[in-house]
Amino acid sequence: MDKHFLTPLFAPQSILVFAGPVDDPEAQTPQARAVVASLKAQTFSGSLRFLDIHSSGTLAELAQARSDLAIIALPPKDVAAALEIAGRVACRAALIISSGITAEQAAELKKIARREGVHLLGPNGLGLQRPQLQLNASAAGPLAQRGSLALVSQSGALTSSMLDWAANNAVGFSSVVSLGPHTVVDIAHVLDFLANDAQTQSIVVYLEGISSARRFMSALRMAANAKPVVVLKAGRKPAGNEAAQTHSGTIVGSDDVFDSALRRAGAVRVRSFVELFSAAKCLASRYRPVGKRLAIVTNGGGPGVLAADWINELQLALGKLSAESAAQLKPLLPELASLTDLLDLSEDAGPEHYRAAIQAASRDRGVDGVLAIYSPKAGNDASAVATALADEKKTMGKPLLSCWMGDTTVNAARSILKEAEIPSFRTPEAAVGAFGNIASFYQNQLLLQQTPPPLSTLAKPDIEGARLVIESVLAERRKVLTEMESKTLLSAFHIPVTQTILARSANEAMMIATQLGFPAVLKIDSPDISHKSDVGGVALNIMNATGVRDTYNDMVQTVKKLRPDARINGVTVQSMVRPRHGREIYIGLVTDDPFGPVIAFGAGGTMIELINDRAMELPPLNQFLARRLIERSRVAETLGEWRGSQPANVDMLEQILLRISEMVCELPQLREMDINPIIVDEHGAVAVDARIVIDHATQGVSSRIHNYNHLSILPYPAQYEQLWPMRDGGEYTVRPIQPDDAQMLQTLVQGLSKESRYFRFVSSMHELPPAMLARFTLIDYDREMALVAVHKERVANGEGDFTETERIIGVSRYVTNPDQSSCEFSLVVADDYSGKGLGSRLMQSIMDVARDKGLSEIDGLVLVHNPGMLRLMRNLGFTVKTYAEDPDFKLVSHKL
Repeated sequence: MDKHFLTPLFAPQSILVFAGPVDDPEAQTPQARAVVASLKAQTFSGSLRFLDIHSSGTLAELAQARSDLAIIALPPKDVAAALEIAGRVACRAALIISSGITAEQAAELKKIARREGVHLLGPNGLGLQRPQLQLNASAAGPLAQRGSLALVSQSGALTSSMLDWAANNAVGFSSVVSLGPHTVVDIAHVLDFLANDAQTQSIVVYLEGISSARRFMSALRMAANAKPVVVLKAGRKPAGNEAAQTHSGTIVGSDDVFDSALRRAGAVRVRSFVELFSAAKCLASRYRPVGKRLAIVTNGGGPGVLAADWINELQLALGKLSAESAAQLKPLLPELASLTDLLDLSEDAGPEHYRAAIQAASRDRGVDGVLAIYSPKAGNDASAVATALADEKKTMGKPLLSCWMGDTTVNAARSILKEAEIPSFRTPEAAVGAFGNIASFYQNQLLLQQTPPPLSTLAKPDIEGARLVIESVLAERRKVLTEMESKTLLSAFHIPVTQTILARSANEAMMIATQLGFPAVLKIDSPDISHKSDVGGVALNIMNATGVRDTYNDMVQTVKKLRPDARINGVTVQSMVRPRHGREIYIGLVTDDPFGPVIAFGAGGTMIELINDRAMELPPLNQFLARRLIERSRVAETLGEWRGSQPANVDMLEQILLRISEMVCELPQLREMDINPIIVDEHGAVAVDARIVIDHATQGVSSRIHNYNHLSILPYPAQYEQLWPMRDGGEYTVRPIQPDDAQMLQTLVQGLSKESRYFRFVSSMHELPPAMLARFTLIDYDREMALVAVHKERVANGEGDFTETERIIGVSRYVTNPDQSSCEFSLVVADDYSGKGLGSRLMQSIMDVARDKGLSEIDGLVLVHNPGMLRLMRNLGFTVKTYAEDPDFKLVSHKL
C-alpha cells in the first residue's frame, strides 16, 4: 500500500508479452515486430516472457505466467482475448500497442480491464520507455538515454521526434509515455505517478485534450508542486463564441482559459515545438524556479542588445550588477568593457574575462540567472571560453545559459557546453525565451500555493435571496436575467450598483427620474436583447423630465422596429454616474468546457470587444489572486496616478472580484456575466450595468451541500474546521491543512521520538524532505484530506512578556484509492500530547470527511509492534487482520 497503484505499469518486475508467434516475425503486426525488437535490444532488469494466445494449454498452466505487466501488440481482433488472458493470470497492468482500434473496441477493452482489475494504458499509442529499468516497451525507436526528464505525449509522431532530437542533444529521460486516444490510464493518472516518482525531476507534456478538468487540474497541481512541468498545448481555438449572449462570452476564447488553468496549476505553457525543446534543455539541466532578472554577459554589443530587447518583450528584467560588484569586476576586464546595463566584455574578451564576469553575476543579489553570449572573433578561442563556462557551472547556484552564435567555428564549443549540461542556443531570443520559462514557473508557483475558501472574510452575502431570484427566473423558463434582476443578484453579494427602477410608461419614467435626480440614464428592459446599445436601447445625459418622457417613447418605438420579436418589459431609469476621473472597468464570467467558470477582468465601455483587454483567473479567488488578476490586465496601467487624476480605489476592485468569486462558488447556475462598465475612481467603485445568463445546475452539482463540483479547483473546505476541548484543560482547533503549514508540520516531525517517526513513516529520517513536505501540505481536497490539530501556546520571553504561537500537535490524513470508493489513512500525534484523546478525535474527524465524500471504506497499515495504534483502532471499531504481503504489518479497516 506504500507503492503507487501504477507501479506495476511503470516499474514492473515481470512482463508477459503477447506479440504473436515469436518464431515467425512475418505473422506479427509491424508494431509487434518493433516492440519485440525494442524489448530485446537491451537486457530488461526484470523477467520477460512471451506468450502466443493461439497456443494450447490450460489456465492452471497459464497461472505460472503471472506478471506485473502484460504488453499486447496484436491485430485489433485479438486484443480483447489477450487482455482477458492477462486478467485471468493476475496481471495488474496492461499496455496495448496496436493501431486501428475503434472507439467501440476501445470501450469494450475498458470494460474488460475494469472487470479484471487491470490498469490499461492504450490502445493506439506507441507505448512507454523507462531507461533506468532498461525497459523499452514501445514502437517509438531506440531506448532513450537515462536522465531526470519525463516526457508525456498525446502524439506518437511528436514522441518519436522528441526522442530523436534528445539523442543528439544530451537530454535523457526518466520516463517516456505515449498516450493514444481512448486510453483508460490517461494523462492525469500518468502525471499523478510522475509527481511521486523519485527518478523524475521535471516533466514535459504535449497535450491535445483532456477528459476531466477536475482530475487533470488535481494531478497537474500535484505534479507542478513537486517539480517543474512544461506543457505544449495543440488545437488553439480562435477566441470568441457566436452563441455567446454577453461581451464576456464573445471575447474570451477557450485557449485563454487553458492559459489561466495552467498558470493556476503552477505549470508553464510554451507556444511552439521549438520552445518545448528549449524548455527541455533547461529542465534537463535541473534548473529550478528563480526570479525574473537575467544578466547578459557578451563580447558583442549587437547580440546583447537583441537579448535585452527580448527580455523587455517577455516582461522579464535585465539583471544588473550593483555598484560595488561592478567596481570589483571592472579592473579584471578589457579596457573597452562596459558594465552599465549589459556586461559587454568587448571583442577582446577571453576565457578569463568571461569567468570573472560570470562569477560576479552569480554572487550578485540583483541577478537571478546568467546568459553568456559569444560571437566568433578572429584570434579568439570559442572552445576555451566554453570550457571556462563549464568550470563555473559546477559551483553556480543560479541558472547559466549560453548562446554561441555562428556555426562552423563554434561547433566544438557547443559540444563542450552540451557535455557540461549547459543549455546552449543559437540565437539570443531563444535563450532568453528559455529563461523566461524558468521564471514563469517561479511566478506560477505563487499562484499554485493559493487555496482560497469559497467565501471571503467580507460581510456574509444573502445567498438564499440570490437563489430565490435565480429559481424564479428559471421557473419562467428564462435564462437571461434583466438588468434589474442582475443588479439584485449583485446587491445580494454586497457589490455596489447604481439605483435602478423599472418604468412601464413614459409618465412613470418621468416621475422616477425627477426623484432620482438629473442627468438621467434610460435603458430598454428586455430579456431578449443582449446588447442594448446596438438597437438604440440606451440613452445618456437626459437633463429634464420632458427629455425623459420623449426619450422613453422614441426608444420603445425604435427597439420595436429593429427587434419586433423582443419582449419589452419597459425602460429602466437611473441617475447618470459621472465621476470626474472615473475609469471604466469590466468584470465578466464565462463557462468553459471543460474547465467550468472563469472570471475575466479588463477595460470596459462600449468598445470592449475592440479593446480586447482581458485577464482571467479560475475561481475561487483570494486577495492575492485578485490583485494579480488586476495586474495582468492592460487597464491596470491607468489605475494609478494618470493624466492628472488620483489613483483609483484598487482595494474596492479587489473586493468586487472577491464578491464575484463568492457568487461563482455558491451559485452553480451562473453561466455568463457582464458587469460593464464599473466606474472606479479614488473614492470607490459602482456597477453601472450588469447582465447575467443562468441555466440549471448540471446533474450532481448542488451548492447547498458544498460539493462545488462545478469548479475545476476545489476551494479550501472551511466547513471542516472545528474547535475541541483538551482533556486536561485548554482547547485545540481541527482544520484542513494549508500550504503555509509546512514549517509547523516539519517542526512536528522533528519533535517526534525515533519510535514515533518509525511508526508513522517506517523510516529513521529525522525530517521530511522538501518534496515530501510540499506534497503533504499542498493537497487536492477532492482526492485526499489532511486534518491538523492546532494548539495555541503562550511562551514567556526574557522580559516576562508572553507571546502566543501556533503549533501542530497531530495530523490525520486519507488518500482516495484508485477504486474511488475506499481510502487509506495515516495518523501521527506529538509525543507530549499522546493519551489525551487527540488521536481518537483526529481519526473520527477524518472518517467523517471521508464519509461526507461518499467513500465506503477506510483502511491502513499498522506495524505489528505498535500496540498503542492497534489498541486505538480496535477501540474505534476497526477490523484488524494479518497483511498477507508483509508479516510486519496489520491491515486495519472500517466500513464508513
